Amino acid sequence: MSATRPEIVAELSGNHGGRLEQMLELMDLAAACGADAVKIQTYTEDSLTLDSKRPEFMITGGLWAGQSLYELYKLAKTPPEWMPTLFEHARQQGIALFSSPFSFADVEVLEQCGCPRYKIASFEVNFPELIALCAETHKPMVISTGLATLEEIDKTVELVQQHGCEDLTLLYCQSHYPADPKTFNLNTIPFFKERYGCKVGLSNHALGNTLDLVATALGAQMIEKHFTHSRKAHTVDGAFSMEPAELKELREQTEIAALCLGKKEVCLQSADLEARAGRRSVYLVRTLKAGQVLTRDCVRVVRPAGGLSPYELDRMLGRKALHEVQALEPLREEDFA
Repeated sequence: MSATRPEIVAELSGNHGGRLEQMLELMDLAAACGADAVKIQTYTEDSLTLDSKRPEFMITGGLWAGQSLYELYKLAKTPPEWMPTLFEHARQQGIALFSSPFSFADVEVLEQCGCPRYKIASFEVNFPELIALCAETHKPMVISTGLATLEEIDKTVELVQQHGCEDLTLLYCQSHYPADPKTFNLNTIPFFKERYGCKVGLSNHALGNTLDLVATALGAQMIEKHFTHSRKAHTVDGAFSMEPAELKELREQTEIAALCLGKKEVCLQSADLEARAGRRSVYLVRTLKAGQVLTRDCVRVVRPAGGLSPYELDRMLGRKALHEVQALEPLREEDFA
């Protein structure tokens, strides 16, 4: 069975810029550019944090330095009241849409909208009540592991299974925005597959497709990346989001990567008969009469591949010709006794 390309998920996050119309346009654009599914985030600033400017609530580095958590989430939120419109639009346009909830109320809203799958963000892996609530819907779940310890991932996988989720995808990621490709350890992807026996993939906050292609080769079944119409728009997540042309390229390149992986079993070039015709084989360089013995000086190992394989030559030496065999003819076993 040949490898298949991973599912491409376009994460829209806060790239809507606070405008419902822009979110709808981004959904359509992502689907048109080759995304298999679109993911959004359902939360309000109050479902994530407190309105405080104590030091621990302030962002001190990166893209959002100087803002409080409350201010950032207020800017970036996709309000619950948008959800009915977004999911109805997705149904009408045939777009596979799902969401990350961040509170019990978010799950309730998404259930009312018919959300078909739930994503747990890496920052929420230590929120077992939310994870259990999503698992109890018995819908597929996707969980990013960027900030989790191995012990926490073990507990999370056990938790979702205990609460009824039978379709789990674990996404390896680095929770930096943007992420540095050199910090990744993509061998974690097959490790997850072997350890947990579930679907695996990559949530990638780095620019470019290199990590995604390596992940495809390592067996990733899902690639999730942030998407925007233009990084020049300076939306909240725009700096580490892919643009339309890059999404199209990602779709095309992962298809090629999956195709070139070929079959699950080892498959060398042996099936390429036309190319094999150019290899060496054994040809006679002396005419032998019936009864004459084949010796090493009677033959040469040359191109093309019309004669016996050179691997078979040793066992042919010392045999007698059954009839006259001509020089420049390929060596054939049936001509000797």
